[in-house]
Amino acid sequence: MNEDGLLKMSELAERSGVSAGTIKHYLREGLLGDDGIVRTSRNMAYYPPHFVERLQLIKRLQEDRFMPLRVIKGMMDADPERAAALVELEDRILERALDHGARAQRISAAEVRRRYDVPENVLERLAEIGVLSPTSRGYDPDDVAIVAAFSRFRAGGYDEALGFTVYDTVRYLEALEPLVQEEVRALLDRLAGKVDADRAAELLATGAEPLRELVGAMHSKLLLRELERQRGRR
Repeated sequence: MNEDGLLKMSELAERSGVSAGTIKHYLREGLLGDDGIVRTSRNMAYYPPHFVERLQLIKRLQEDRFMPLRVIKGMMDADPERAAALVELEDRILERALDHGARAQRISAAEVRRRYDVPENVLERLAEIGVLSPTSRGYDPDDVAIVAAFSRFRAGGYDEALGFTVYDTVRYLEALEPLVQEEVRALLDRLAGKVDADRAAELLATGAEPLRELVGAMHSKLLLRELERQRGRR
C-alpha cells in the first residue's frame, strides 16, 4: 500500500481473495472502471481500496448466481451500491427461508399416506415431476398442503378414470414459474437499498398468505370468465 492508501495488484488480490489474473480479466472487460486507478508506468499501477469489495461482489455474482460478465458489467455501470444491496437482500431472504424450512415440522411419508387418500405411486410421480420435494424426514408444510389438495381433487371425482393425472399439475408449474420469477424480480428491485434485509424478509413472510388468497380469488374469476367465453363461442 502506498501513502495514499492505494493498493498494488498483489495487495488487491490478497485482500479481495481474487487472483491477479482474474482481476486483470475484469479490468480488460471494464468491470472495475478506471476511476481511482493511478498508473505509474506501463506495467505498474495502484488501485483504490474500494476495488476490494467490488471484486468480491463481482465474484459472488459470477460464481454464486452464475451471472455472465456482460450482465454484471451492466449492474456495475448502473449502480454498484444497489447491486451490493440486492445481493445482501437475496442472501438474507434465502437464509431466513432456509432456516424456516429447516425448523418447519415435517410429516413422515407414512403419516401422509395415512391422512390422505393418495396412492403411494401418485406421491412418487408428484415428486418425480417436481411438484413435491420430500426428504428422508418427510414432507414440509407446503408439500402436505399440496397432497391435501390433491386428495380433495380425487375425492371430488378428478381421478384417472376421467383422465385426470398427476401430469395435469405440470401446467400449473409451467404457468407459475415465470410469474414467480417476475414477482421475485419486482420485489427485490423495489426493496433493495430501501429497507434493510431483515425488514424485507419480514415483508416477504407477511405477504405470503394474502398472496395465496389473491391468487386463488383471481383464479376463480378467470375460470368463470373463461367458461362464459367458451359458452359465448358456442
